[in-house]
Amino acid sequence: MYAWQATVLGEPEQALSLTDVPTPEPGPGQALVRVKATALNFPDVLLCRGQYQIRLEPPFIPGVELCGEVVGLGEGVAEGLLGTRVVGNPLLPQGGLAEYTLMAAADAYPAPESLDDAEASALHIAYQTGWFALHRRAHLQAGETVLVHAAAGGVGSAAVQLAKAAGAKVIGVVGGAAKAEVARELGADLVIDRKSGDFIAAVKQYTQGRGADVIFDPVGGDAYTGSAKCVAFEGRIVVVGFASGTVPSPGLNHALIKNYSILGLHWGLYKQKDPASVRAAHEALVQLADEGAIKPLISQRLPVKQAVEGLTALGRGETTGRVVVLP
Repeated sequence: MYAWQATVLGEPEQALSLTDVPTPEPGPGQALVRVKATALNFPDVLLCRGQYQIRLEPPFIPGVELCGEVVGLGEGVAEGLLGTRVVGNPLLPQGGLAEYTLMAAADAYPAPESLDDAEASALHIAYQTGWFALHRRAHLQAGETVLVHAAAGGVGSAAVQLAKAAGAKVIGVVGGAAKAEVARELGADLVIDRKSGDFIAAVKQYTQGRGADVIFDPVGGDAYTGSAKCVAFEGRIVVVGFASGTVPSPGLNHALIKNYSILGLHWGLYKQKDPASVRAAHEALVQLADEGAIKPLISQRLPVKQAVEGLTALGRGETTGRVVVLP
């Protein structure tokens, strides 16, 4: 089968080679999946660089999120799964940038019929992250104001849609005019281009000095620093990631004085600690998708041969929405 295999660590264009590798065999509790679409994620770039929280030694195949068809079953897997269309995470180091991959049968979730393969492939990580950040960690209430950093990006675009679906007012912060237009189309009530304006002042003006009740931050660095200056009384800053490359060191005295909460979200930990909550979130997301309340924004649908180009653009912060690789 074909696969994009990382043979060294480095930037995607240096690390990856399109090659022929053996088709994997499903073990106990596993399913063999024919890949129908692979949604690219920033962790794929970090895996290639050797900078992800899970470090894989070459050779390995990146691609941490996909939509596929179950074509083979390992021991102990229910026959009813065979032939079904599923979404979820493959079992690394056999990632989704390949013709076939392996998934844990327990983590293969039914793909929504309302979404095509590319859209379905992008439903899992970003929307699960947004769901847990807003509902499980921040306990978002209808009518509250949510500030979303990188609102035109993969996880940010999901958070915008989910916050709107929950009845919140949404402020989207983006970098550039093109991304600002994307955030408006996603439904953000106020869009701030951080390259041409002060988002702190804009948030305070929009909220009449109160600040944002919930802040969704996948960026870190200056985004976090500014967030602490415009979070509301008893507001919640949810730390989702550090796309800026800078991990903040917040002053806890500031959180004490202003009465706000700093919440961390490692969504993957729920798969270990509380897998039932992940399945429940998937069911809620499928319902929202079927109702038309959410729909993954697919900015590019790339053929397999252009996967590295997509990863390179993603690593440089040049993409909007989701970039999906199709077989």
